[in-house]
Amino acid sequence: MSTGAQHTQQETMPDDTAPQLQDLTAPEDGLPPVIDRIQPLLEWAEAAASAPEEPVAVDAERASSYRYSSRAYLIQLRTDTAGTALVDPLAFTMPGTVKTLLGEREWVLHAAGQDLPSLAELGLRPGALFDTELAARLLGMERVGLGAVVEDTLGLRLAKEHSAADWSRRPLPESWLVYAALDVEVLVEVRDVLAGRLHEAGKADWARQEFEHERTHEPGPARSSSWRGLHGLGALRSTRQLAAAREMWTRRDELASEADLSPHRIIRDRDLVNAAKEAPRGRDAFDKALPVKMRRKDQWWQVARTGIELPPSHLPERNERSYPPPHKLWSKKYPEVAERYQLVRTAVNERAEDLEMPQENLLQPALLRQWVWENEQVPAESAVQDRLVELGARPWQAEQSAPVIHRALTEQA
Repeated sequence: MSTGAQHTQQETMPDDTAPQLQDLTAPEDGLPPVIDRIQPLLEWAEAAASAPEEPVAVDAERASSYRYSSRAYLIQLRTDTAGTALVDPLAFTMPGTVKTLLGEREWVLHAAGQDLPSLAELGLRPGALFDTELAARLLGMERVGLGAVVEDTLGLRLAKEHSAADWSRRPLPESWLVYAALDVEVLVEVRDVLAGRLHEAGKADWARQEFEHERTHEPGPARSSSWRGLHGLGALRSTRQLAAAREMWTRRDELASEADLSPHRIIRDRDLVNAAKEAPRGRDAFDKALPVKMRRKDQWWQVARTGIELPPSHLPERNERSYPPPHKLWSKKYPEVAERYQLVRTAVNERAEDLEMPQENLLQPALLRQWVWENEQVPAESAVQDRLVELGARPWQAEQSAPVIHRALTEQA
């Protein structure tokens, strides 16, 4: 892929030695029309199939701030040979030819974890994967957003003004479509630069393991899929307040699903929690906690009242049961565990610094906490490594983490 897209040159710093960035303003081949019929998509797929060695740059636009669903409302595909396709997935069922083609190719995405679920809903799954954001993290780049990575690797400035737009709109404005096309315009070139850097840093195999894990693993439920994920829930101290919040969250989720609206467009977390907090004090206090122009306050009161009038055996617990227990409680309730955790966390952090990457990319904090909780005694280094893999660490992560974990606990003992 060439960087011949239309751009303007602009200095980013006043001194003569500063690098210059070029603004990426329009697709190299012009803005393609949105594909809302199967035939043009099949023609794009036929062109792409003529060069089977080429990876496919992929992106998807959702409307999570506006809609309940996480579906893709626009899909961007690009290969060198076929060019860019802007696909409206609402217009038709994805043809099997396209599913097969993409299922045999390497996809290049940025922050793939955000887009893969919505693409899988359409039957689109990659044969292989390269995530430019994850590559940037493994390389220790300070900024890993797409715009920053494009600047660092190619010296191009990429506009990001429509990233939070309502992509469920129809028709989509032309300026939005330009933005969408540019998101895949140079993605394969970025991949090539990052792949070279990973090889030079000795991290290419680590990246392959990470990409394959991302491609194949099934994501767990999001925190927002439970009422326990309400922002500000910690302000509720009584079980009846929590019960009111639970019932209101459940009703909000039902309404949002029925209308395909973001739950926050029904009632914001802050307003829901404030109302639940006042619900045990009665209707007047409940109404005052809601926005003045809030509609259907009577219905929301009935929902909250259902919660606060539950028998004691049906009220929620103040703290959600979890395994292991929340690590914030360890220093008070489990001081020996907290001490072990501090030792190994420090050791893993130092190793991550040595490898020039964020600690969470070397070893997920939740995984590390579970290992610490399970191991009162210090097992052999090989046993540490094996158990980390069993808990979900990739082999390279376990290889890099196990020695420092074992050493930290052995020296302490």
